[in-house]
Amino acid sequence: MRTHQGFLVPALVVALGLVAGSLSPAAIAQEAPPIPQASDTDLALARAIFKQLIEINTTDTPQGNVTTATTAMEKRFLDAGFPAADVHLVGPNPRKQNLVVRLRAAGTPTEKPVLFLCHVDVVQALRSDWTTDPFQFVEKDGYYYGRGTQDMKDSDAVLVATFLRLHKEGYKPKRDLILALTADEEGGKSNGASWLVNTHRELVDAAYVINPDSGGVELDQGRAVMADVEATEKVYSDFQIMATDRGGHSSLPRPDNAIYELTSALNKLAAYTFPFELNAVTRTYFKNLSDRETGQTAADMQAILATPPDLAAAERLSAEPSFNANFRTTCVATRLDAGDANNALPQMAQAIVNCRIFPGHSPEEIRQQLVALFGDPNLTVKYVSDAGAVADTAPDRIAISPPPPIPAVFTPLTQITDAIWPGTPVTPMMENGASDSIYFAQAGIPSYGYSAVALERDDVRAHGRDERLPVDSFTKALNFFYAFAKALGDE
Repeated sequence: MRTHQGFLVPALVVALGLVAGSLSPAAIAQEAPPIPQASDTDLALARAIFKQLIEINTTDTPQGNVTTATTAMEKRFLDAGFPAADVHLVGPNPRKQNLVVRLRAAGTPTEKPVLFLCHVDVVQALRSDWTTDPFQFVEKDGYYYGRGTQDMKDSDAVLVATFLRLHKEGYKPKRDLILALTADEEGGKSNGASWLVNTHRELVDAAYVINPDSGGVELDQGRAVMADVEATEKVYSDFQIMATDRGGHSSLPRPDNAIYELTSALNKLAAYTFPFELNAVTRTYFKNLSDRETGQTAADMQAILATPPDLAAAERLSAEPSFNANFRTTCVATRLDAGDANNALPQMAQAIVNCRIFPGHSPEEIRQQLVALFGDPNLTVKYVSDAGAVADTAPDRIAISPPPPIPAVFTPLTQITDAIWPGTPVTPMMENGASDSIYFAQAGIPSYGYSAVALERDDVRAHGRDERLPVDSFTKALNFFYAFAKALGDE
């Protein structure tokens, strides 16, 4: 399955000028118009929206409610004068309502719309784990703190503010622009992107999708190194690893009790490294990145591109988690549960192992590899669906293929990026996580992942403690998407 990626990605690279040089940064800078800067009023509005979204708990928990957030944004659009017919609050249940807003073209458009896809749900965060309240918007030391500041209420706020600004200015695009704010990308039974594609295709049908849930600008100690556009992504999969035992009195311990069986398996997993791999996307990414690096890092990146690759160089690079995730499938235990009483041997112990599967491999293939790795007939390894259903086998699906390059997307994307981060090359990359792009790709709608958010490589805190976003990154993303939305709308 990886062979057809090798056909598409070189075309993407040429389109971005990374090989052919047809869109060199110098030429782009000469052609690109000046980028409008957000006014103090624009920034204040975007920041207020950001604060409002952060302080609404949108986790898939009894305390969370996506509809509270989407209803709040619906009110902003209606209060701003968007026609009610262009503002749709729809979803499968009262707590998981998705908001779809349309900025209408002047007259009858000849081209299909452009869809901006943003999820508003976030992963759980506990106050006891954080130095600030995760559901309080805090600005300090040049950062915004709060759950979702990186993933992805920053982009939600930027796109809501952008649509409101365009409407206030009376902007009329040549084609409709659509914004979707959706539920359950992070998990849950009501994934909004999938639900909209399958039940309300007419609301989100588009020529292509811009998904700010991936891609962005890599910083190395403040220096912009790369602007990454998602060309493919890994496959997300959860597996339930379970050991069962007859249990018994804790005064009579046995080495084969359920917890020991499970921890033995997890220790094997922790010590195991999946094989090193490259595909056309990651090969292009590391080739372009090696030109920006120096010293041993640059030499190692060149060495892994050789035939055969230098595995010692790959091992050195793998010390950086983001590089390691680009080289292979990764699996890690994320949840544990065992026992019923402090004074009894456990009759059951289980773990959830989360895998991000390298393109070309299926969840079922990885499930079978885990079974072989553990080598324990007393353990079961089962697949857990996004909705939480447990099955003996996993799907055979594989990663999405890179979409074809569209100059109408990549020319303005590259021009505006160069205007904001001069000289920073745009390169295709593989998303190490997963996103809702897959549902649109499966429906035949190309999806391009780019957030225009600049983050230090070693300060990616999405899903983690004290999630934060540089204030400057938020401002630049706001400037980017205003210019980008207009450029796409004018096509």
